Amino acid sequence: MAQKAIQLDRETFSCPICLDLLKDPVTIPCGHSYCKNCIKDHWDTEDEKRIYSCPQCRKSFTPRPELLKNTMLAALVEELKKTGHQAAPADHCYAGPEDVACDVCTGRKLRAVKSCLVCLASYCEKHLQPHYDVAPLKKHKLVEPSEKLQENICSRHDEVLKMFCRTDQQCICILCSIDEHKGHDTVSAAAERTERQRELEGSRHNIQQRIQDREEDVKLLQQEVEAINGSADKAVEHSEKIFTQLIHLMEERRSDVKQQVRSQQETEVSRVKELQEKLEQEITELKRKDTELKKLSHTEDHNQFLHNYPSLSALSESTHSSSINIRPLKYFEDVTAAVSEVRDKLQDVLRETWTNILLAVTEVDVLLPQPENKTRADFLIYSREITLDPNTANTYLLLSEGNRKATYMRQEQSYSDHPDRFTVWEQVLSRESLTGRCYWEVEWRGVVVGVAVAYKNISRAGNSYECEFGSNDKSWRLFCSMGSYNFYHIKVKTPVSGPRSSRVGVYLDHSAGILSFYRVSDTMTLLHRVQTTFTQPLYAGLQFSWLSFGDSAEFCELK
Repeated sequence: MAQKAIQLDRETFSCPICLDLLKDPVTIPCGHSYCKNCIKDHWDTEDEKRIYSCPQCRKSFTPRPELLKNTMLAALVEELKKTGHQAAPADHCYAGPEDVACDVCTGRKLRAVKSCLVCLASYCEKHLQPHYDVAPLKKHKLVEPSEKLQENICSRHDEVLKMFCRTDQQCICILCSIDEHKGHDTVSAAAERTERQRELEGSRHNIQQRIQDREEDVKLLQQEVEAINGSADKAVEHSEKIFTQLIHLMEERRSDVKQQVRSQQETEVSRVKELQEKLEQEITELKRKDTELKKLSHTEDHNQFLHNYPSLSALSESTHSSSINIRPLKYFEDVTAAVSEVRDKLQDVLRETWTNILLAVTEVDVLLPQPENKTRADFLIYSREITLDPNTANTYLLLSEGNRKATYMRQEQSYSDHPDRFTVWEQVLSRESLTGRCYWEVEWRGVVVGVAVAYKNISRAGNSYECEFGSNDKSWRLFCSMGSYNFYHIKVKTPVSGPRSSRVGVYLDHSAGILSFYRVSDTMTLLHRVQTTFTQPLYAGLQFSWLSFGDSAEFCELK
């Protein structure tokens, strides 16, 4: 009990700033006591504001109070020192390199246990106590210790960022909402957090569903590996028996068949395992993404959540279809039949049916190729919402309809300078990158409009062909006019026949290297198809012809 009393005395006579026993104790007008040097140093930092506050109760004084020694406290502290109980806080309480330090402590700082979003300061357990005891401070928002509290302050108005501008997608303060963001769609940061939290949960649900789908695909592929191996083993076994009977005639062919079967077996198993590994990698990436989103969903600081959300919420396209289709084949059974025929026909088989054996081996193909889309409904499964990036738009292009539509104007638009902008060619690229299988439609009006795709690293400045869609190896363009279509790539012009239409559909299978343009109707009419190898993500583009003012093109909303 005596030890507990001594400890209580020590806490009672400790300075709230340095947490050590009071040295030259002084009492300020609100009644709280501090080391003379501690409160002096604290007030020195407030000299510019000419308002001096108590670090504990936040009461303010003007002018700066005179500091007088509290002789009674000084005497009590001296008595306490004589007891010898002056143990310093344990080392684990001090802030380390990875910890957030208390903003109030002087000297060696203690580790903060909470940060206050109102005070924009972090506190150790001792200095946090007023937030639990003082009525006005109890209303403050406490979160886990954070070193990024100053990011919650508006650099222009020095106010807390409590609002969110949906128009400009950024956190703002109250003064911003009535100043440069006046008339914008603004809500509280908490309300926007709630909305984004719902989106986050939706993304997590989609991720979890995709993980489940991919795990099922992996199981199916494993079954196919076993089936391929089993069938191949049987084919080899039966072939060995047949060729043993005809060894004097078939020794050379037996070796060839065995080699062909094993080679095709290895090829098919390799294809399946490669896809299997890709799906397992996607599962791992999806789980990592889910973990990041889960961690983000628990972030208590709204502004930190909104700051990190855009870079984490985007979900990449799947590297494969949602299901694996297996073509029902007999795998290598046909090889056995062909070898039996060889046994029966002897020399005639060697001369006439050797090709049949090789053909039977090479026709083993586990995975069905993707069926060609025929109806518009088939394409709409892969529809993508596409918007135009204002930072890429030529200054004579007016963007509207939520940045889905571009119109070629006579007057330059007031765009700011940006390195991504096409400076001469009347062109614009999409904000979204395109990988996997994608489909979109463009509705155009006017004389001539180019519907294109391009890599992000296409040149932008100047009037060289390196900047023009379809005139280099980084872009592909279908040029649509009232009288004809023409396709361009690396400056090569390919005339395209087909019925005229004001709406063009574009289908991209990035991994397969397929880019197709269609006249849109219930039964789609293929205008032109490209088969190549895409080495980078693509971006959708629009191009207008010089002096064709008033021409427009819009990425359609597909339902």
